[in-house]
Amino acid sequence: MTDSPARTAREEWGSRFGFLMAMVGAMVGAGNIWRMPFTTGQNGGGAFLVAYILLLYVIAVPGLMAETMVGRYTNTGVIGSFRQVLQSKRGQGLGLVVLIVNVALMSYYAPIIAWALYYTVHSLLLTFTQPGFQPQAFWEGFISNPALVIGMHTLTMAGLAGVLVFGIRRGIERVVKWMIPLLVIALIAVGIRGVTLPGGTEGLAFVFTPEWESLARGSTWVAALSQALFSTGLGWGIALTYGSYLGRYDDVPLGGGLFTAVGNTSIGLLAVFATFPVVFAFGLEPSAGSNLLFISLAEVFPELPGGAAWAIVFFASFFFATFTSGLGITEVGVTTVSEETDLSRTGSVLAVCGVIWMLGLPSAYSSSFLDQMDFMFGTFGLPLATLSIIVLVAWKIGPECARVIDLNRNTGIYVGRWWNPVVKYVIPAVMIFILGYGVVSSIGTENQTLMILGIAFMVVLTVVSTAVMSIIGEASTGSVELASDGGD
Repeated sequence: MTDSPARTAREEWGSRFGFLMAMVGAMVGAGNIWRMPFTTGQNGGGAFLVAYILLLYVIAVPGLMAETMVGRYTNTGVIGSFRQVLQSKRGQGLGLVVLIVNVALMSYYAPIIAWALYYTVHSLLLTFTQPGFQPQAFWEGFISNPALVIGMHTLTMAGLAGVLVFGIRRGIERVVKWMIPLLVIALIAVGIRGVTLPGGTEGLAFVFTPEWESLARGSTWVAALSQALFSTGLGWGIALTYGSYLGRYDDVPLGGGLFTAVGNTSIGLLAVFATFPVVFAFGLEPSAGSNLLFISLAEVFPELPGGAAWAIVFFASFFFATFTSGLGITEVGVTTVSEETDLSRTGSVLAVCGVIWMLGLPSAYSSSFLDQMDFMFGTFGLPLATLSIIVLVAWKIGPECARVIDLNRNTGIYVGRWWNPVVKYVIPAVMIFILGYGVVSSIGTENQTLMILGIAFMVVLTVVSTAVMSIIGEASTGSVELASDGGD
C-alpha cells in the first residue's frame, strides 16, 4: 500500500468537535432511543447490556475505524473509494451496492423520523396531558391516516434537504453541534426525574442486575450483536463518507472509532436509564416491544408531575437523535452523486432526497411494509454492505499496511496488531454468520418468503451493480480515449 493519490480540493470539517458530534449524531438514532430500551427489556436487562458492550468494542469499533480510514484515505464517497482501492471497473460496482442498500435503509428510516417529529409537535401542543388522552387510539389514528403520515414524511425529507444543501460545515456540522449536546442533557434530565419517582429505582435494578442465565441463550447474543451493528451504523457508508471530509492528519481511531463507540454507548445507556425507571414506576411491561415508546411511555405523562414539560423533553430528544442520523445516512448518497455526476451540491441533495422520499412512500403508508423492508435490508443488505467495505481493508489494502501507514498516522490512540485479525477474519465471519442466521431462523416461519426474496434481491443487486459500473467504466474510458485521439 502506498500513500493515497493526490487529494483534490474538497470541503473538510471545520473542527474536531464538529466531526465528533456528527459521527455520534449519525450513529445515535432510533436504534438507541427507540430500539435499545425494549430490546434490553426483552433479553434479560443487564445481561443483554453486558453482551452488547462486549460486542460493540470487539466488532463495531474496529470496523468503524476501518470504514472511516477508507474514506480519509481515498478522499471520496463510496463508489470513488471502491474505484480507487480496487482499481477495477467491476469492483466499483460494490460501491454501488453499498449506495443502494444505504438509500433503501433510509427509505424506511425516514418515516420513523416523521413519527418522532409528529410526537414532538404534539408534545409542544400539550396533547399528551389533555384530559381523556388515549395513547393507543392516538397512535392508531396517526399511523392509519395515509395523508397525515405521508405529509410528515414529506416534511421530514424537506427538513433534511434544507440542512444538507448547506454542505458539511454550514449544514451538518452547524446542526449537530447543538442537537447532540441538547440530546444528552434531555436524556440525563429525564433519567434523573425517573429515578426520583416512587419505584423508579427498581428500573435501575433491572438494568444493573443481570440475569446471567440469559447469556447462555444464543438469542441474547444475536440480539446484542444486531443492536451493536444497527446502532453504530457500521457498513451504512456513513463513517466512510464522513471520514472522506477529514484532513490528512486527523485522528481516525479516536473520532472514527473509540469516541463514536463511547458516545453511542453512553447515549444508548442514557436512553435505557431514562426509560426503565419510568417503566417500573408506573408498572409498565419492560418487554413491551416497539410500542414501549409510542404507546406505553406516552401513557405516563398525564400522571407525571410536570408531565407536559417532560413529554416535550423526551420526544424532542428522540427527534434530535433520529434527525441527525438521517443527515448522516442521506449524506452518503449526496456525496456520491455530487462526485459521480455533473450535478451541483444542491442538485444532488434534491435528487437523493427526492428518490428517498419516493421510495419511502410505501413504508410511510404501511408500517407492516416498513417492517418487511427492515427485515430484508437489515438482515441481508446491511451485512452485504459491511462485507463490501471491510473487504477493501482486509483483502486489498491489507490490515497491517492500513494500520501502520494510515490508521496510526498522527493518532492519540495507538492501534495495535490485534486489529489485523479482527478486521480480516472476525468481522467478515460475523457478517456471514448474520446472513446464515437470518436464513436458518426464517425457515418454516412467516418470514421465509421474505428471506428468499431478500437473498435473491441481494444476489441480483450485486451482479447487476457490477455489470452496470463495468459498462459505465468502459464507456467513460472510451470517451476519454476518443477525446485524446481527437486532440492529436
